[in-house]
Amino acid sequence: MDVFCKIKKDLTEKMERQMNAQENWVERSFHVFPGGCLGEFNLPKELSTVLSHGKGSRIFDVYGKEFIDFSIGWGTDILGHAHPAIVKAVSGQIGKGSNFSYVSKPTLELAEEIVRCVPCAEKIRFAASGTEATMYCIKFARGFTGKNKILKFEGAYHGANDYGIMSLFPHRLLDFPQVEPTSSGYSEAIRDEVLIAPYNDLGTTSKIVEENAGNLAAIIVEPLQRCIKPKPGFLEGLREITRKNGVILIFDEVVTGFRLAYGGGQERYGVTPDICALGKGLGGGYPVGAVCGRKDIMNLCTESRLGTDQSYIWYAATLGGNPVTAAASLATLAELRKPGAYEKLYELGDYARKGFKKILRQAGVKGQVLGEGPIMQIAFTDEEIVDYRSTYKADKKKAREFSLSLFKKGIFLNPMGTKLYISLVHTHEDIDRLIEVGAETLREIF
Repeated sequence: MDVFCKIKKDLTEKMERQMNAQENWVERSFHVFPGGCLGEFNLPKELSTVLSHGKGSRIFDVYGKEFIDFSIGWGTDILGHAHPAIVKAVSGQIGKGSNFSYVSKPTLELAEEIVRCVPCAEKIRFAASGTEATMYCIKFARGFTGKNKILKFEGAYHGANDYGIMSLFPHRLLDFPQVEPTSSGYSEAIRDEVLIAPYNDLGTTSKIVEENAGNLAAIIVEPLQRCIKPKPGFLEGLREITRKNGVILIFDEVVTGFRLAYGGGQERYGVTPDICALGKGLGGGYPVGAVCGRKDIMNLCTESRLGTDQSYIWYAATLGGNPVTAAASLATLAELRKPGAYEKLYELGDYARKGFKKILRQAGVKGQVLGEGPIMQIAFTDEEIVDYRSTYKADKKKAREFSLSLFKKGIFLNPMGTKLYISLVHTHEDIDRLIEVGAETLREIF
């Protein structure tokens, strides 16, 4: 009997330990992940959670809490979570093989569709992420021109590579074109090769380009920088000065590609770059990146050039173009090609922006509602936002307080407040709830 009681006690204690461990998901997350997250999602511990599953515009955590998701995988789930078309396509491909590191039927079909619809695309190579794609764009530009320097715009994000973290979130606001790295761990040589210009300031940018044209390989730009619209003539001006000075124009369309239009920002704004980077929404939630552009530039990575051509670009991406992602991408693009898809994305985005402008006005709060199409951001300032420095003047403390309050009330979004994403599966009711919670929060914090 004593033995039986001891066994029962041991089993009970073991089960209780297991239950406590399972219930304490957040502690476990902080134990293995820096900051308890996968990166950038800087939530305080009391708001941190662990997600269980997602469906449509909703995600659910392991404790059963439901959120309306306006992060949608940092913009990757443009059709929403677990979209039936993507689930069907991926399920049908997995049994045929997950990765070959070679051309497959779905990969070829996806490449042909991108070349057909993206204005700059004559040839393409796939990658596994947007960070990888922007890195290769820069390599192509330097290899093609034989020049070293890269011009980027203050506050622009081009992935977590060394170029992307230069003057991403600067605080010292140095004179242009000086660089202020946002991260440690970068190469000093790369720091010396990056020039910084103010977005939407064609005059300052033109001066920097002309002064450095002999060693400037490329300008890399987000057509819509974060949520800041390009001024009329700005992108056209970049196209003109790059052609005039023998500089490659790179569009970072990781965010804007297949989101602002089926052909991306270059279709939306009518300006065609030399090469571009794609990612995020293209994969429908699966890891994807791509570089596409002029064939005379893209052909530099043809392997037969190795050892015979100094301009050869080494390009290797083990998971780039894997057939599972390609199947998900093809399903995503098929949905985006359906009549009314972009009209819906823009209508929902306009509906959300109008709603937030209204509640800011009603609350007497100074704020700007930024964005275009299905992308939105709120900046607590009365100054017009045209570049990073005008954004920098906004009240960041209130912005974080606002974002965390939304999160607490069941609106899932990045608490850094950089942008909200709207997907095809979001509804007016979802937006109404976002605006309702936003109004409550404005009353609480102002």
